[in-house]
Parts: sequence; structure tokens; C-alpha cells
Amino acid sequence: MEGRGYTGQLVFGLDIGTRSIVGTVGYKSGDQFVVMAQRMKEHETRAMLDGQIHDIQKVGETIRAVKEQLEDAVSRKLSQVCIAAAGRVLRTVTTHVEYPFTGDREVDQEDIYGLVSAGVEKAYQEFLEEKNEEDIKFYCVGHSVVRYYLNGYPMGNLEGHKARTIGVDLIATFLPDDVVDGLYKAVELAGLSVSSLTLEPIAAIQLAIPERFRMLNIALLDVGAGTSDISITNDGCILAYGMIPVAGDALTEEIARHCLVDFATAEQIKRDAGEKETISYTDIMFLPQTITSKEVRQITANLIEDMARQAAEKIRELNGDKAVSAVFVVGGGGKMPGYTDAIADQLGIARERVALRGEEVMQQIVFEEEVKKDSLLVTPIGICLNFYEQSNNFIFVSFNDSRIKIYDNNRLNVADAAMQVQFPNEGLFPKRGKELTFMVDGKQRMVRGQLGEAAQITINGEPADIHTSIHANDIIKVKESTEGEAARATIGSLPESTQILSVYVNDRKVEVPRFASVNGTLQSNYYEIQEGDRIEILNYYTVGQIAEFMDVMLDPHMNLYVNRMLADRNTPVYENFSVLWTLETLHTDMEEAEEEEWEQEEDSGNEGKEFPGQQEPLAEATAEPKEQQPSEETDFIQLIVNHKPVTLKGKKEYVYVDVFEAIDIDLSRLRGKGIVTTLNGRKAQYMEPIHTGDVIEVYWQS
Repeated sequence: MEGRGYTGQLVFGLDIGTRSIVGTVGYKSGDQFVVMAQRMKEHETRAMLDGQIHDIQKVGETIRAVKEQLEDAVSRKLSQVCIAAAGRVLRTVTTHVEYPFTGDREVDQEDIYGLVSAGVEKAYQEFLEEKNEEDIKFYCVGHSVVRYYLNGYPMGNLEGHKARTIGVDLIATFLPDDVVDGLYKAVELAGLSVSSLTLEPIAAIQLAIPERFRMLNIALLDVGAGTSDISITNDGCILAYGMIPVAGDALTEEIARHCLVDFATAEQIKRDAGEKETISYTDIMFLPQTITSKEVRQITANLIEDMARQAAEKIRELNGDKAVSAVFVVGGGGKMPGYTDAIADQLGIARERVALRGEEVMQQIVFEEEVKKDSLLVTPIGICLNFYEQSNNFIFVSFNDSRIKIYDNNRLNVADAAMQVQFPNEGLFPKRGKELTFMVDGKQRMVRGQLGEAAQITINGEPADIHTSIHANDIIKVKESTEGEAARATIGSLPESTQILSVYVNDRKVEVPRFASVNGTLQSNYYEIQEGDRIEILNYYTVGQIAEFMDVMLDPHMNLYVNRMLADRNTPVYENFSVLWTLETLHTDMEEAEEEEWEQEEDSGNEGKEFPGQQEPLAEATAEPKEQQPSEETDFIQLIVNHKPVTLKGKKEYVYVDVFEAIDIDLSRLRGKGIVTTLNGRKAQYMEPIHTGDVIEVYWQS
């Protein structure tokens, strides 16, 4: 397969080292990894120290140069890159997690992925709980499975087995945010986005110690320019990671001090010492100088011994305070003459068991370009291979213009990102307005406020919601949800307000709505309830309230009865009580005198004599003996109603409302502005007495 014609997914890996940046582009072909092109460029200044970026702009420019060289070489644009971080201030957490099934079931890849993800999340939480540097944020840069478990027993590969429970021992590695953030920003300056991030020793072990060798107790020592990263294998798995903050640059600095040269010249002397017997150079005084490789080894001997001692101590610490069986050394710093022997001596193992690893571990690597296969290539190619082993543990997204990291479990959504930045949960969901609480008949009642608008969410400018999936480098914008209107309620909105009270007034059933008392004061159905109001739905009316409801004007001379007992306007009237009001005329002294005089005249035969208060009969009335008129006038009266004569019969006394029985007017529904009632030219009261000769008008006002 010709690489230049390859149309599948290419993997672009960058080894961003302290002294140089190495870029590799390739692809997987069966069990082999094909390297299409590899380019390296050294930093023009000391933009990185001890594996950490100090000048992001300079490093970004160098990355861009390497990227452009590779794009020319493979004739493809490169937009995503895999990177690795050096183990400076490395922290590790080992954890165990188990996942039970509801019954025996076959384990698939998704189950394994979920198990490992749960392990990483647990390790991250444990790390956050244990670390003391509260002002330093750490970032999970990688993880390695130590051992799987099937129903509690160790298992090399879970896939395809039937299980009740599965478990995993796992190592997660953490670095400070500033280390990782510097890498990401430099990569972004070069026009790239990170598709995978791992730790350098994790990347190196992909290639340097194949799985078939991991049954042995082996240490991998990746000696770079600024740091020396370490990993330990045994029983088929990776047991631990670590680092020491000393590496090749320490040797270069020692040579620079001894030879009185700048850092770049000292670096060249160090490299030439491994290939030449005599090295020529010019010192800072511009004087030509020479030095032998033997002298260089003498100059650096003590430092190499110290570096080897530190590395050996860290290896023992990571391996349970005992030496490993063998050490594989990779990286440019490990090529210094005498270094591997010093490691062996410090560990107390045979010198042949500590060796540089290069070409011998690249049997499955195919180079399309002519390349010298040595230990310098192990980590750059391992970074590419790591892409196939695990996806990036965390992704970066922008949330309301803040750049955040979030653990990638392949199920991330907007809500997860919001939680990461501690965006208020209530800011995502519609907020209710303030509730309204009050008491009704001694029981607490609550009316909820109105819902506001939900949060307005976009991802990369497109509408989204809290469940929308997010991916690396997404731009998330969230406009906080709004609060709805505060709760409002009126007396009329209460269910109790529809209840009625049935009473009987003058033998007629009358239904009246119940009154409401608010904080001791009567209120109508239109009253707007306030916070803390104490409302009582009254189960009675007073006689006066019933009259007012019926629009009846009670005459002061009326006798009032409730349940046939004498009452007054303030007497309460409950459900099914009867109310009676009657006009029983009280005779005055004059009326009594007139009645006496009438009786005397009748006895003495004084017929035809007129008495005070006697009314003339209407023109239409039949002339009858005057002595008969008083008794017959109590049986009927004659009126002028709406300009027409009307006669009322059958009662001894008549009140205004009796007129309605004698005229044709529909009172069942309201018309116009209301009904007009007059008596002798003035506004009438429904219960006031009427007499023969009264002039009445009753009509709907338009």
C-alpha cells in the first residue's frame, strides 16, 4: 500500500520535547504501523525547561513549522494531533472498581469501556479528595489498566466471557493544569486541535515494551532533555509510573560551564562525544578549542552517576522497594556514554540487562522514508500508537468564553459541561416566580409562580438543549433561564369561592355566594390575595346582607324573623335557614282617633260625613256607599303603571314588588344598564307600601 495514495484516517503525533519537537504522520495497516513522514525541529531558544513550556508563542511557531513540513511531505492538511506530556510533578492514583450485572451476561467492548471509564472517574475523585495543594489544579493525562477481574478472579481479557460482575485495577496519572494548558495553547497557535493526550511514559511503553514482555518485571526509562520518565511492568501489566526532574539538559549545562560555551554549542559537544574521539568547538571568547570524548565523560561522570542514582531509587520505589529484572532505556538523554552502566550498577543488576531500545522494538513499524531507527523515535511513534489504545481522557470546550476541561466518557452533553464550570443548575431550567402562601379556613394553601423561559443554548452557533452531545473544541453558549411572574390569586380563583349558601326568604329559595373574610375584613371575589393572608370562607349571611344581595330596602317598621324567631339585620343566617320580613303597620294616635270617630258616627246614623284621611275613589271605580269602602279597599288597590291602569287584588296590604306580578317584564336576565323603578316620580324601594292612586313606572334603561 502506497502511503501517499492512502485515503483513510492519518494519525499525526507530536513529541513536544524540551530540546526539540518531533512530528510523525502514519496509519495502521493490519498489525503494522506505517510511518509516512517524520520531521524534527529544535527550539531556537530555550522555550521549554524540564518538560514544561515557558514561551508558548515560540513553541507554537516551532510546532507550526513541523506541521507545514509534514503537510508538504504527505500532501494532506493536518488539523488534529496526538500529544504527550512529560511527567513533571507527576501524580498517580491506583484504584479498583467493580460493576455488577443483573445476571450472567456476555461481556462486550462497551461494558469494558464503561468499566474503565468508571475507574478513571473514581480515581479522579479520590485524587481530588487526597491532594493538599488546593491552589493547584491537576489534570488527568492518562490511565493504564493493571488487571481485569471476572467474578472476582483476575482475567487478562474480559471480552466474550459470561460474567455476574466485572472489575478493574487501574492507574490514573495526573499533572498540574499549567503543564497541560501550555501544551494545548501552543498546539492551538499552530492551527491544530488535540485529538488525544497521554503521558510520555505511557506512549513510550506502547512501543518499547510489547505486551508479550510485560510478564517480566521491567522498567522503562525515558530520558529526555528535561525529565526522566519511568514506568514499571510485571505480571502482564503496567504497575506504576513516575519521574525524576533531571535528564540530558543537566549534562549539557555541565559541559557548557566547563567549556565556557553557550547551551547550543554544549549540546553539540555532548552529541559528538558519543560518535567522535575529538570534538572541535569555539568558546564564548571566540577562541578555537578541542576536547576528547574521554574528557567529556570525565566532566559529566559525577552528574551521570547522580542521575543514575536518582533513577534507580525511583525505580525501586515504584517496584515495591526492590530492583527490577531489566531496564529498557529510550530517549536522547539516555544515549550518553556510561549512563546505562551506571543504572545497572545502582540497581545491582547485570549491565547487559540495562540497554538502549531502538531498532529492535520497531519490527512492526514500516518507514516509507529512509530513517535511522534509534531510541529517539520510540516516544514519537508511541504517541501515534497510543491513539489506537485509548481516546483522550479529557476534552477541552469553550463554555461562555471560558476554556474548560471535562472527562470524556463518550456520553458528554451540555449539562455535564455546565456542572464542570459550576454553572447554577437553576440557570439551566425555567425558574418559577415567587410562590404565594396563605391560609384558607385554617389550612395552609400555596399557589406556585409562573414558569420563566428555559436557558437559551447554542453549540457552535446552532440551537441546542441541555441533553445535546458535546465534543472536543465545541463552543457552548448558555444564556441563563429567566424567572417567571410571581404567583397571583384572587378570592374568586379559590375553589371554595364557587360554593353557594341556600336560604329561604319569604318562602322562596335564594342561593347566595359565600362571603370571604380576609384578616377579619369582608372582601369580594375580586380581592387579590397577599402573602400571609388568613382567609375564612364564611358559612353564613346576616339578614341585612341577604336583603342587600336581593336589592331589598328593609323598612324600619318591618318585623324580621329567622327560623320563625324575631331577629334583626345582624342575625346570622346559615344553610337552609328561613328568613321572613313583613310590614305590620303600626297605628298612630290620629288613626286610632279617626277610627273611633268613624265608629261613633256609624252608630249615631251620621251617614255621608267625610272623615280625615279618606281618599277619593278613582274615576273608573264603581260608586258604592262610603261605609263599605274601607273594608273593600283592603282587598284591592288601583294604580297607574307605565301610563296604564292596573288593579291589584287578594291582599290586605301591598308593597312595591307586588306590581311585578301584574305587569309583563322579564327579570331573568339583565338588559341594558339596569331596571328603573319609580313611585310617584321618585326612585322606589321594593318593600315600601303602595296605595290606590299611586303612579308607578317600571322599565329597562337602555
